[in-house]
Amino acid sequence: MPIVVNLDVILAKRKMRSKELAEIVGITEQNISLLKSGKVKGVRFDTLERICQALECQPGDILEYRPEV
Repeated sequence: MPIVVNLDVILAKRKMRSKELAEIVGITEQNISLLKSGKVKGVRFDTLERICQALECQPGDILEYRPEV
């Protein structure tokens, strides 16, 4: 998949656990796990906004486009 989710990298840099992020954002830890693994078809902008607020980052820090070769 050409869209790569770097949420696990940002969480590690911020020394934050998925459970803590899930509580702050207001979604389940399972949904955070699915997002980290890239097994979601989409993410709501308001959810992405809350994740960025919690992690003090930009959407581009979390989502990366890597074209398939």
